[in-house]
Amino acid sequence: MTAAGDASGDAPGRAAGSPGRVLRGIGVSSGSAHGPVVQVAAPVAPPADEPPAADPAAAAEQAIAAFMGVADTLDGRAATADDAARDVLKATAMIARDRSLHRAVTKHLGEGQGPATAIASAIDEFAAQFEALGGYFAERVTDLRDVGSRAIATVLGEPAPGVPHFSEPSVIVAHDLAPAETATLDRSRVLGIVTAAGGRTSHTAILAAQMGIPAVVQAHGATEIPGGTLVSLDGDSGEVVLNPDADAVAAQLERRERRERALADVSGPGRTADGHAVALLANIGGVEDAELAGAADVEGVGLFRTEFVFLSAQHAPTVEEQTEIYRRVLAPFGSRRVVVRTLDAGADKPLAFADLGAEENPALGRRGLRLSQARPELLDAQLQALAAAAHETGADVRVMAPMVATAEEARWFAERVRASGLERAGVMIEVPAAALRAEQVLAEVDFGSLGTNDLAQYTMAADRMEGELSELLDPWQPAVLDVIAAAAAGARAAGKPLGVCGESAGDPLLALVLVGLGVSSLSMAAGKARGVRLALRTHTLEHCERLAAAARAAASPETARAAVREAADPELLAVL
Repeated sequence: MTAAGDASGDAPGRAAGSPGRVLRGIGVSSGSAHGPVVQVAAPVAPPADEPPAADPAAAAEQAIAAFMGVADTLDGRAATADDAARDVLKATAMIARDRSLHRAVTKHLGEGQGPATAIASAIDEFAAQFEALGGYFAERVTDLRDVGSRAIATVLGEPAPGVPHFSEPSVIVAHDLAPAETATLDRSRVLGIVTAAGGRTSHTAILAAQMGIPAVVQAHGATEIPGGTLVSLDGDSGEVVLNPDADAVAAQLERRERRERALADVSGPGRTADGHAVALLANIGGVEDAELAGAADVEGVGLFRTEFVFLSAQHAPTVEEQTEIYRRVLAPFGSRRVVVRTLDAGADKPLAFADLGAEENPALGRRGLRLSQARPELLDAQLQALAAAAHETGADVRVMAPMVATAEEARWFAERVRASGLERAGVMIEVPAAALRAEQVLAEVDFGSLGTNDLAQYTMAADRMEGELSELLDPWQPAVLDVIAAAAAGARAAGKPLGVCGESAGDPLLALVLVGLGVSSLSMAAGKARGVRLALRTHTLEHCERLAAAARAAASPETARAAVREAADPELLAVL
């Protein structure tokens, strides 16, 4: 595998738009696309020689008005967006309205800076703080900078940055996309996404996969591609070809059609070639996702992220408010299972109504279940609402807790779930301690689910939002596979099912490895289920076990992936 951003193989001196030039990044949303480039406008920067504000108080009012205008614009876009996008937009609008950010701008104006420079300085301060805090804060830095750039454009009287208006189906290219931008893209006009920054588990990557848009991140040099340039991209390999010749485009089209024919021939429950059952489930984040996944050929939901119900709220949602949302999420699935993750928030995903105070390292602090133990009334209200919604819909609801590390924590959670009237309690295994002690942890509950994004982050000690560490966060890392194998062995010893709900479940080849390691269900963006179903149908369980052994025996993620490709069924490789 070529390293992210490596342009090896390019002819020396080729211009950015040269025919046949290849950029190599990281494929994060499968599929291929071919079309003209639309470059996203670069962030607006303050003039290098901007003079001090003549009237700092008036300039502060102007800057604050600019932020409030940005917030109003985002709220306006949220009013017509789907459920997941609406939550992202509302959360971003909250950043623009943050009074501490406004106070920081006022301070810099008082120190002799001009309006645009003062906004940029305040944004830089907050971005540094967010990056140091990690977790949810780090994930919002792109949003923060997007808000700042829009406010700067307003005070300078310039057009707002971001995705321009376009009518022809196109490939969107940017340094990075704010989640607010990604969430509101017109799916009928966006053929693909290419960014120079980002990572495997960034919001852009996850949203693109949920929307079924092929995407490549970490494609260095992408922002130098002239607008209108024809490109082809492969969201699986991470390859972006500039001005591809007719033969290359035809080959890509033929490959896409061959893949679609192969995928159309398989449907129904997940099964290996010898009949071993592997449930194929969807990851969802809200009502809109639920409605789309409910109509898809999946066996239910393996991960419903409930934090979207909470993160844009100034006050804890009532039981009645939550019940209505959960009822709408559960309804599309009938009798199919819906696995619900309880509130995954805390010091690194701050809630206005559940502030536990500052922490030295929030990413390792009181988040997930730890917040629930500190504020059990929040968990009890959520469980009460889920139980009511389950009763109203007759849904098969299974509830799991995030950030569980010990058997004692699992027991505490299970007792509360069962006391609420819900029958099935589980835990997320995303902390290596829980994976290594899976037999004892899962003995306290009914099932487990591997959150491979966080599991990789904690195993490799690498921030999942740090694009430069993408290789360490590669789910093919043999050390991560070893930890998953340990968890699966513990689950077998405890006699409990263990699934995967991280993004790795949607990679057809890696899905085979996971099944070979012993997982019993795979949950992913609903659009990825067809590829995984096809992969399973072309391999026996024994073959999957051999692939898992080959991957674990490798010395690097690249050689692990190569070993599996070498040993996988050629029939599958021909259409991947």
